[in-house]
Amino acid sequence: MKYLRWIGSNQFFIGFLTTLLAWQMVYFLIDTHTIPAPMETLIYLYTIKGSILLHVLASMTRVVVAIGIALIIGVPIGILAGVNRLFNQFFSPFLYYIYPIPKVAFLPVLMLLYGLGNKSKIILIIFIIVFQIILSVRDGVRQIPSSYFTVMDSFASFKLHTYRYLIIPAVLPHIFSGLRVSVGISLATLFFAENYATTYGVGYHILSAWTKMDYTEMFSGILALSFLGIAMFKLIDLLEAKVTPYNV
Repeated sequence: MKYLRWIGSNQFFIGFLTTLLAWQMVYFLIDTHTIPAPMETLIYLYTIKGSILLHVLASMTRVVVAIGIALIIGVPIGILAGVNRLFNQFFSPFLYYIYPIPKVAFLPVLMLLYGLGNKSKIILIIFIIVFQIILSVRDGVRQIPSSYFTVMDSFASFKLHTYRYLIIPAVLPHIFSGLRVSVGISLATLFFAENYATTYGVGYHILSAWTKMDYTEMFSGILALSFLGIAMFKLIDLLEAKVTPYNV
């Protein structure tokens, strides 16, 4: 049991080790200079830790700002779609139509409208993840049993109390689930968006190394991007445990 508890509390560490093991096996099996050895890449990543940290911070800033704005926009709309049947009937067809469209295709349009800097990249990430947050929140509200609302009404509670003590606590776990998906989508989008008119960002670092055919540097960027994703996932886990202890 003690060993199982250790595995449960060190999933990220074990996942990292198994990934390195799989990487090492691929390195031996394929035997090509385009895939460097894991230890070689880790050592190289340590030697450029100063510059790669700037790239990671630039990418993280874009993602955090975009997610924050997407939450401000998406959570109220998702709650409204969940509690208001009429609004949901009109909004859902638009949501289902726009959600599957690959929004990355709109990057050239956003660059024409907002320039080549951070604004167009952040707006692109918002445009991609806000619908995921709206869907998560709306479905979370719709999963609340109707009897719960009846109980709140029986106490003659104010509408604000229904949101404060019923709806918000019920949708918070769904928000965190949507955030996890949003982080993965945001980092994937960054790799594409940061290839244009950017000097800092992990996506820029990876493509720049690829054009120079420096594959160790390229894989160091991929590794840095994975570390950023793991760190953000872990932060979401900690926030969820703090904010929603009833869901643990």
